[in-house]
Amino acid sequence: MTFLKQKAVWIGVAATLAVLIVFGLAMMGSVVGAKPRALPIALVQADRSADLPSGAKLAVGEQIEKMLVENAEMPVKWHLVDTEEEAMKGLDWQDYYGVLVLPANLSEGVASLASPTSQPASIKLVYNEGMNAQAVAAAKTILQQVAKNAGTGLTAQLLGQMEQQAQQMPVAAAKAMLTPFRAEEVVMHPVGANNANGNAPNLLIQIVWMGSLVLSVCLFLAGRAAGTKVSAAGRSRFGIVATQAAAGVALAGLASGFTLWMASSWYGMHFADFGLTWLYLWLAASAFFLLQTALLRWIGFPAMALLVLLLFFSMPLLGMAPEFMPQATRDWLYSWTPFRYAAAGLRSVLYYGGEGGDLARNYGVLWGIVTGGLALVLASGFRQSPAPDRASSTQPADSRA
Repeated sequence: MTFLKQKAVWIGVAATLAVLIVFGLAMMGSVVGAKPRALPIALVQADRSADLPSGAKLAVGEQIEKMLVENAEMPVKWHLVDTEEEAMKGLDWQDYYGVLVLPANLSEGVASLASPTSQPASIKLVYNEGMNAQAVAAAKTILQQVAKNAGTGLTAQLLGQMEQQAQQMPVAAAKAMLTPFRAEEVVMHPVGANNANGNAPNLLIQIVWMGSLVLSVCLFLAGRAAGTKVSAAGRSRFGIVATQAAAGVALAGLASGFTLWMASSWYGMHFADFGLTWLYLWLAASAFFLLQTALLRWIGFPAMALLVLLLFFSMPLLGMAPEFMPQATRDWLYSWTPFRYAAAGLRSVLYYGGEGGDLARNYGVLWGIVTGGLALVLASGFRQSPAPDRASSTQPADSRA
Protein backbone atom coordinates (compact mmCIF):
# COMPACT_ATOMS: atom_id res chain seq x y z
CA MET A 1 0.00 0.00 0.00
CA THR A 2 2.95 2.31 0.54
CA PHE A 3 3.64 2.20 -3.18
CA LEU A 4 0.10 3.29 -4.06
CA LYS A 5 0.37 6.26 -1.73
CA GLN A 6 3.17 7.73 -3.80
CA LYS A 7 2.17 10.85 -5.73
CA ALA A 8 4.17 9.75 -8.76
CA VAL A 9 1.81 6.76 -9.28
CA TRP A 10 -1.30 8.90 -9.54
CA ILE A 11 0.50 11.55 -11.54
CA GLY A 12 1.47 8.78 -13.96
CA VAL A 13 -2.14 7.59 -14.19
CA ALA A 14 -3.37 11.11 -14.90
CA ALA A 15 -0.60 11.74 -17.42
CA THR A 16 -1.35 8.45 -19.20
CA LEU A 17 -5.05 9.30 -19.48
CA ALA A 18 -4.20 12.76 -20.77
CA VAL A 19 -1.86 11.34 -23.42
CA LEU A 20 -4.48 8.76 -24.50
CA ILE A 21 -7.16 11.44 -24.79
CA VAL A 22 -4.98 13.92 -26.67
CA PHE A 23 -3.47 11.45 -29.13
CA GLY A 24 -6.75 9.57 -29.48
CA LEU A 25 -8.37 12.83 -30.47
CA ALA A 26 -5.51 13.57 -32.86
CA MET A 27 -5.38 10.15 -34.54
CA MET A 28 -9.06 9.09 -34.43
CA GLY A 29 -11.19 12.16 -33.84
CA SER A 30 -11.17 13.30 -37.46
CA VAL A 31 -10.97 9.88 -39.13
CA VAL A 32 -13.41 7.57 -37.38
CA GLY A 33 -16.83 7.88 -38.93
CA ALA A 34 -15.65 10.02 -41.82
CA LYS A 35 -18.05 10.03 -44.76
CA PRO A 36 -18.50 12.27 -47.78
CA ARG A 37 -20.76 15.29 -47.68
CA ALA A 38 -21.57 17.54 -50.63
CA LEU A 39 -18.81 16.34 -52.97
CA PRO A 40 -18.60 18.90 -55.81
CA ILE A 41 -19.25 17.15 -59.14
CA ALA A 42 -20.09 18.95 -62.38
CA LEU A 43 -23.04 17.93 -64.56
CA VAL A 44 -23.08 18.90 -68.24
CA GLN A 45 -26.59 18.34 -69.58
CA ALA A 46 -26.40 19.02 -73.33
CA ASP A 47 -28.96 16.42 -74.43
CA ARG A 48 -31.70 17.34 -76.92
CA SER A 49 -35.01 15.48 -76.80
CA ALA A 50 -35.88 12.98 -79.55
CA ASP A 51 -39.15 11.90 -81.16
CA LEU A 52 -40.40 8.37 -80.62
CA PRO A 53 -42.41 6.41 -83.23
CA SER A 54 -45.46 6.78 -80.97
CA GLY A 55 -45.23 10.56 -81.26
CA ALA A 56 -44.03 11.06 -77.69
CA LYS A 57 -40.87 12.91 -76.72
CA LEU A 58 -37.89 11.19 -75.14
CA ALA A 59 -35.69 13.47 -73.00
CA VAL A 60 -33.15 11.19 -71.36
CA GLY A 61 -30.84 14.02 -70.26
CA GLU A 62 -33.62 15.85 -68.47
CA GLN A 63 -34.71 12.65 -66.75
CA ILE A 64 -31.21 11.92 -65.49
CA GLU A 65 -30.68 15.52 -64.38
CA LYS A 66 -33.95 15.52 -62.45
CA MET A 67 -33.12 12.17 -60.87
CA LEU A 68 -29.75 13.46 -59.66
CA VAL A 69 -30.66 16.96 -58.53
CA GLU A 70 -33.75 15.87 -56.61
CA ASN A 71 -31.99 13.01 -54.82
CA ALA A 72 -31.18 14.53 -51.43
CA GLU A 73 -29.62 11.30 -50.15
CA MET A 74 -26.64 11.45 -52.49
CA PRO A 75 -23.52 12.96 -50.84
CA VAL A 76 -23.00 15.16 -53.90
CA LYS A 77 -23.36 18.84 -54.67
CA TRP A 78 -24.13 18.91 -58.39
CA HIS A 79 -22.82 21.93 -60.28
CA LEU A 80 -24.79 22.44 -63.50
CA VAL A 81 -22.35 23.52 -66.21
CA ASP A 82 -23.33 24.63 -69.71
CA THR A 83 -20.52 23.11 -71.77
CA GLU A 84 -17.95 20.35 -71.48
CA GLU A 85 -15.13 22.85 -72.09
CA GLU A 86 -16.25 24.87 -69.07
CA ALA A 87 -16.35 21.73 -66.95
CA MET A 88 -12.81 20.80 -68.04
CA LYS A 89 -11.60 24.23 -66.94
CA GLY A 90 -13.21 23.56 -63.57
CA LEU A 91 -11.17 20.36 -63.32
CA ASP A 92 -8.01 22.33 -64.11
CA TRP A 93 -8.82 24.72 -61.27
CA GLN A 94 -9.63 21.81 -58.92
CA ASP A 95 -13.24 22.90 -58.50
CA TYR A 96 -14.71 19.43 -59.11
CA TYR A 97 -13.73 15.88 -58.26
CA GLY A 98 -15.47 14.62 -61.38
CA VAL A 99 -17.76 15.47 -64.28
CA LEU A 100 -20.79 13.71 -65.76
CA VAL A 101 -21.33 14.67 -69.41
CA LEU A 102 -24.69 13.90 -71.06
CA PRO A 103 -24.07 14.50 -74.80
CA ALA A 104 -26.45 16.20 -77.23
CA ASN A 105 -27.32 12.92 -79.00
CA LEU A 106 -28.13 10.91 -75.87
CA SER A 107 -31.92 10.79 -76.38
CA GLU A 108 -31.50 10.26 -80.11
CA GLY A 109 -29.21 7.31 -79.49
CA VAL A 110 -31.57 5.71 -76.99
CA ALA A 111 -34.54 6.22 -79.30
CA SER A 112 -32.68 4.48 -82.13
CA LEU A 113 -32.38 1.23 -80.17
CA ALA A 114 -35.72 -0.03 -81.44
CA SER A 115 -34.71 0.54 -85.04
CA PRO A 116 -32.63 -1.80 -87.20
CA THR A 117 -29.87 0.86 -87.39
CA SER A 118 -29.35 1.60 -83.73
CA GLN A 119 -26.63 4.07 -82.80
CA PRO A 120 -26.29 4.13 -79.01
CA ALA A 121 -24.76 7.25 -77.54
CA SER A 122 -22.01 7.48 -74.91
CA ILE A 123 -22.09 9.42 -71.69
CA LYS A 124 -18.76 10.53 -70.28
CA LEU A 125 -17.53 9.99 -66.72
CA VAL A 126 -14.51 12.18 -66.00
CA TYR A 127 -12.37 11.79 -62.87
CA ASN A 128 -10.05 14.52 -61.58
CA GLU A 129 -7.40 12.10 -60.33
CA GLY A 130 -4.91 14.76 -59.25
CA MET A 131 -7.16 15.90 -56.41
CA ASN A 132 -7.63 14.16 -53.07
CA ALA A 133 -7.44 10.39 -53.66
CA GLN A 134 -10.14 9.57 -51.10
CA ALA A 135 -12.66 12.02 -52.58
CA VAL A 136 -11.87 11.06 -56.19
CA ALA A 137 -12.43 7.39 -55.36
CA ALA A 138 -15.81 8.28 -53.83
CA ALA A 139 -16.73 10.41 -56.86
CA LYS A 140 -15.76 7.57 -59.19
CA THR A 141 -17.98 5.11 -57.33
CA ILE A 142 -20.88 7.57 -57.34
CA LEU A 143 -20.62 8.33 -61.08
CA GLN A 144 -20.40 4.64 -61.99
CA GLN A 145 -23.47 3.92 -59.86
CA VAL A 146 -25.33 6.82 -61.46
CA ALA A 147 -24.58 5.45 -64.93
CA LYS A 148 -25.68 1.96 -63.91
CA ASN A 149 -28.94 3.12 -62.31
CA ALA A 150 -29.77 5.41 -65.23
CA GLY A 151 -29.21 2.58 -67.71
CA THR A 152 -31.37 0.17 -65.71
CA GLY A 153 -34.16 2.73 -65.46
CA LEU A 154 -34.10 3.45 -69.17
CA THR A 155 -34.19 -0.25 -70.02
CA ALA A 156 -37.29 -0.73 -67.89
CA GLN A 157 -38.92 2.37 -69.39
CA LEU A 158 -38.28 1.33 -72.99
CA LEU A 159 -39.44 -2.25 -72.45
CA GLY A 160 -42.61 -0.95 -70.81
CA GLN A 161 -43.35 1.23 -73.81
CA MET A 162 -42.82 -1.67 -76.21
CA GLU A 163 -45.11 -3.86 -74.11
CA GLN A 164 -47.88 -1.27 -74.23
CA GLN A 165 -47.63 -1.12 -78.00
CA ALA A 166 -47.74 -4.94 -78.21
CA GLN A 167 -44.98 -4.66 -80.74
CA GLN A 168 -42.56 -7.43 -81.60
CA MET A 169 -38.93 -6.56 -81.14
CA PRO A 170 -35.93 -7.96 -82.99
CA VAL A 171 -33.49 -9.89 -80.85
CA ALA A 172 -30.71 -7.40 -81.65
CA ALA A 173 -32.87 -4.49 -80.49
CA ALA A 174 -33.76 -6.33 -77.27
CA LYS A 175 -30.07 -6.88 -76.52
CA ALA A 176 -29.29 -3.25 -77.28
CA MET A 177 -31.90 -2.09 -74.79
CA LEU A 178 -30.08 -3.90 -72.01
CA THR A 179 -27.32 -1.32 -72.49
CA PRO A 180 -29.13 1.85 -73.64
CA PHE A 181 -25.91 3.87 -73.65
CA ARG A 182 -22.21 3.37 -73.19
CA ALA A 183 -20.22 4.88 -70.32
CA GLU A 184 -16.86 6.29 -71.36
CA GLU A 185 -14.47 6.83 -68.46
CA VAL A 186 -11.79 9.52 -68.73
CA VAL A 187 -9.02 10.38 -66.24
CA MET A 188 -7.85 13.98 -66.08
CA HIS A 189 -4.62 15.08 -64.40
CA PRO A 190 -3.39 11.52 -63.76
CA VAL A 191 -1.02 11.04 -60.85
CA GLY A 192 1.12 8.50 -62.69
CA ALA A 193 2.98 5.51 -61.33
CA ASN A 194 4.84 5.39 -58.01
CA ASN A 195 3.05 8.45 -56.63
CA ALA A 196 1.37 6.69 -53.69
CA ASN A 197 -1.99 6.77 -55.52
CA GLY A 198 -1.94 10.55 -55.48
CA ASN A 199 -0.74 10.89 -51.89
CA ALA A 200 2.84 11.84 -52.82
CA PRO A 201 2.34 15.53 -51.84
CA ASN A 202 1.23 14.52 -48.35
CA LEU A 203 4.16 12.14 -47.87
CA LEU A 204 6.74 14.64 -49.09
CA ILE A 205 5.40 17.39 -46.84
CA GLN A 206 5.47 15.13 -43.77
CA ILE A 207 9.04 14.03 -44.54
CA VAL A 208 10.17 17.62 -45.03
CA TRP A 209 8.49 18.68 -41.77
CA MET A 210 10.35 16.00 -39.81
CA GLY A 211 13.65 16.85 -41.49
CA SER A 212 13.14 20.56 -40.79
CA LEU A 213 12.36 19.80 -37.17
CA VAL A 214 15.61 17.90 -36.67
CA LEU A 215 17.49 20.69 -38.45
CA SER A 216 15.82 23.32 -36.28
CA VAL A 217 16.75 21.57 -33.04
CA CYS A 218 20.39 21.03 -34.06
CA LEU A 219 20.89 24.62 -35.20
CA PHE A 220 19.07 25.89 -32.13
CA LEU A 221 21.49 24.04 -29.84
CA ALA A 222 24.45 25.27 -31.86
CA GLY A 223 23.13 28.84 -31.82
CA ARG A 224 22.48 28.75 -28.10
CA ALA A 225 25.97 27.47 -27.36
CA ALA A 226 27.56 30.11 -29.60
CA GLY A 227 25.24 32.79 -28.22
CA THR A 228 26.25 32.02 -24.64
CA LYS A 229 29.92 32.64 -25.47
CA VAL A 230 29.13 35.84 -27.35
CA SER A 231 26.95 37.15 -24.51
CA ALA A 232 29.67 36.36 -21.99
CA ALA A 233 32.03 38.48 -24.07
CA GLY A 234 29.51 41.34 -24.02
CA ARG A 235 28.74 41.25 -27.76
CA SER A 236 25.38 41.13 -29.53
CA ARG A 237 23.97 37.74 -30.47
CA PHE A 238 22.22 39.08 -33.58
CA GLY A 239 24.99 37.88 -35.88
CA ILE A 240 24.70 34.35 -34.48
CA VAL A 241 20.93 34.34 -34.97
CA ALA A 242 21.18 35.71 -38.52
CA THR A 243 23.76 33.08 -39.41
CA GLN A 244 21.53 30.39 -37.90
CA ALA A 245 18.57 31.50 -40.02
CA ALA A 246 20.61 31.73 -43.22
CA ALA A 247 22.25 28.34 -42.66
CA GLY A 248 18.88 26.77 -41.93
CA VAL A 249 17.28 28.09 -45.13
CA ALA A 250 20.28 26.93 -47.19
CA LEU A 251 20.26 23.48 -45.61
CA ALA A 252 16.48 23.29 -46.10
CA GLY A 253 17.10 23.70 -49.82
CA LEU A 254 19.66 20.89 -49.80
CA ALA A 255 17.35 18.68 -47.76
CA SER A 256 14.45 19.33 -50.16
CA GLY A 257 16.58 18.45 -53.16
CA PHE A 258 17.83 15.27 -51.50
CA THR A 259 14.25 14.26 -50.60
CA LEU A 260 13.12 14.59 -54.21
CA TRP A 261 16.22 12.80 -55.50
CA MET A 262 15.61 9.98 -53.03
CA ALA A 263 11.94 9.70 -54.02
CA SER A 264 12.84 9.67 -57.71
CA SER A 265 15.95 7.48 -57.81
CA TRP A 266 15.16 5.09 -54.97
CA TYR A 267 11.40 4.71 -55.33
CA GLY A 268 10.70 5.70 -58.93
CA MET A 269 8.48 8.67 -58.17
CA HIS A 270 7.87 10.76 -61.29
CA PHE A 271 8.08 14.56 -61.32
CA ALA A 272 6.89 16.41 -64.41
CA ASP A 273 8.98 19.47 -63.49
CA PHE A 274 11.73 18.57 -61.03
CA GLY A 275 13.05 22.14 -60.77
CA LEU A 276 9.68 23.71 -59.96
CA THR A 277 8.90 20.93 -57.48
CA TRP A 278 12.24 21.47 -55.74
CA LEU A 279 11.75 25.23 -55.47
CA TYR A 280 8.28 24.80 -53.97
CA LEU A 281 9.43 22.12 -51.53
CA TRP A 282 12.36 24.38 -50.58
CA LEU A 283 9.88 27.16 -49.80
CA ALA A 284 7.80 24.80 -47.65
CA ALA A 285 10.88 23.47 -45.83
CA SER A 286 12.11 27.01 -45.18
CA ALA A 287 8.71 28.00 -43.81
CA PHE A 288 8.70 24.97 -41.51
CA PHE A 289 12.27 25.59 -40.35
CA LEU A 290 11.70 29.27 -39.55
CA LEU A 291 8.42 28.55 -37.78
CA GLN A 292 10.01 25.83 -35.66
CA THR A 293 13.12 27.91 -34.94
CA ALA A 294 11.06 30.94 -33.92
CA LEU A 295 9.12 28.85 -31.39
CA LEU A 296 12.31 27.27 -30.06
CA ARG A 297 14.09 30.59 -29.66
CA TRP A 298 11.19 32.27 -27.87
CA ILE A 299 9.78 29.36 -25.86
CA GLY A 300 12.65 26.92 -25.67
CA PHE A 301 12.35 23.15 -25.68
CA PRO A 302 8.73 23.20 -24.41
CA ALA A 303 7.92 24.32 -27.97
CA MET A 304 8.72 20.75 -29.07
CA ALA A 305 5.48 19.59 -27.46
CA LEU A 306 3.52 22.09 -29.55
CA LEU A 307 5.30 21.07 -32.74
CA VAL A 308 4.79 17.35 -32.14
CA LEU A 309 1.10 17.88 -31.34
CA LEU A 310 0.69 19.96 -34.48
CA LEU A 311 2.18 17.12 -36.51
CA PHE A 312 0.01 14.42 -34.98
CA PHE A 313 -3.19 16.46 -35.24
CA SER A 314 -2.47 17.43 -38.85
CA MET A 315 -1.25 14.10 -40.27
CA PRO A 316 -4.69 12.40 -40.46
CA LEU A 317 -6.12 15.46 -42.22
CA LEU A 318 -3.63 15.41 -45.08
CA GLY A 319 -5.16 12.30 -46.61
CA MET A 320 -8.75 13.46 -46.11
CA ALA A 321 -10.82 15.71 -48.32
CA PRO A 322 -12.56 18.61 -46.55
CA GLU A 323 -15.92 17.08 -47.52
CA PHE A 324 -15.14 14.05 -45.31
CA MET A 325 -14.28 16.04 -42.18
CA PRO A 326 -16.56 16.98 -39.30
CA GLN A 327 -17.41 20.66 -39.39
CA ALA A 328 -15.58 21.28 -36.11
CA THR A 329 -12.39 19.79 -37.55
CA ARG A 330 -12.65 21.95 -40.67
CA ASP A 331 -13.23 25.12 -38.66
CA TRP A 332 -10.81 24.63 -35.78
CA LEU A 333 -7.88 22.75 -37.30
CA TYR A 334 -7.97 22.27 -41.05
CA SER A 335 -8.63 25.96 -41.70
CA TRP A 336 -5.24 27.06 -40.31
CA THR A 337 -2.80 24.14 -40.19
CA PRO A 338 0.26 24.93 -42.36
CA PHE A 339 0.38 21.33 -43.62
CA ARG A 340 -2.83 21.93 -45.54
CA TYR A 341 -1.48 24.83 -47.56
CA ALA A 342 1.90 23.23 -48.16
CA ALA A 343 0.44 19.93 -49.38
CA ALA A 344 -2.27 21.59 -51.52
CA GLY A 345 0.29 23.78 -53.26
CA LEU A 346 2.60 20.85 -53.88
CA ARG A 347 -0.34 18.93 -55.37
CA SER A 348 -0.91 21.75 -57.85
CA VAL A 349 2.78 21.70 -58.77
CA LEU A 350 2.93 17.92 -59.21
CA TYR A 351 -0.33 17.24 -61.04
CA TYR A 352 -1.56 20.56 -62.45
CA GLY A 353 1.57 22.10 -63.91
CA GLY A 354 1.90 24.68 -61.14
CA GLU A 355 -1.45 26.27 -61.98
CA GLY A 356 -5.03 26.20 -60.82
CA GLY A 357 -6.65 25.72 -57.47
CA ASP A 358 -5.70 28.06 -54.65
CA LEU A 359 -2.01 28.02 -55.56
CA ALA A 360 -1.67 31.80 -55.09
CA ARG A 361 -3.14 31.54 -51.59
CA ASN A 362 -0.87 28.60 -50.75
CA TYR A 363 2.18 30.54 -51.88
CA GLY A 364 0.96 33.54 -49.88
CA VAL A 365 0.57 31.50 -46.69
CA LEU A 366 4.03 29.93 -47.01
CA TRP A 367 5.70 33.25 -47.77
CA GLY A 368 3.82 34.75 -44.83
CA ILE A 369 5.21 32.04 -42.53
CA VAL A 370 8.69 32.64 -43.94
CA THR A 371 8.45 36.39 -43.37
CA GLY A 372 6.90 36.17 -39.91
CA GLY A 373 9.19 33.34 -38.80
CA LEU A 374 12.31 35.16 -40.01
CA ALA A 375 11.26 38.37 -38.24
CA LEU A 376 10.73 36.51 -34.96
CA VAL A 377 14.00 34.62 -35.28
CA LEU A 378 15.98 37.80 -35.96
CA ALA A 379 14.18 39.64 -33.17
CA SER A 380 15.26 36.94 -30.72
CA GLY A 381 18.86 38.06 -31.35
CA PHE A 382 18.19 41.27 -29.41
CA ARG A 383 16.82 39.46 -26.36
CA GLN A 384 18.81 39.01 -23.21
CA SER A 385 19.92 35.45 -22.59
CA PRO A 386 17.30 33.26 -20.94
CA ALA A 387 17.66 32.65 -17.23
CA PRO A 388 19.30 29.21 -17.58
CA ASP A 389 21.93 30.60 -19.96
CA ARG A 390 22.77 33.49 -17.62
CA ALA A 391 22.93 31.14 -14.67
CA SER A 392 25.28 28.80 -16.45
CA SER A 393 27.63 31.61 -17.48
CA THR A 394 28.03 33.13 -14.03
CA GLN A 395 29.04 31.60 -10.73
CA PRO A 396 26.56 32.00 -7.85
CA ALA A 397 27.68 34.35 -5.12
CA ASP A 398 28.84 32.75 -1.93
CA SER A 399 26.48 33.13 1.01
CA ARG A 400 27.92 33.05 4.47
CA ALA A 401 26.05 33.04 7.67
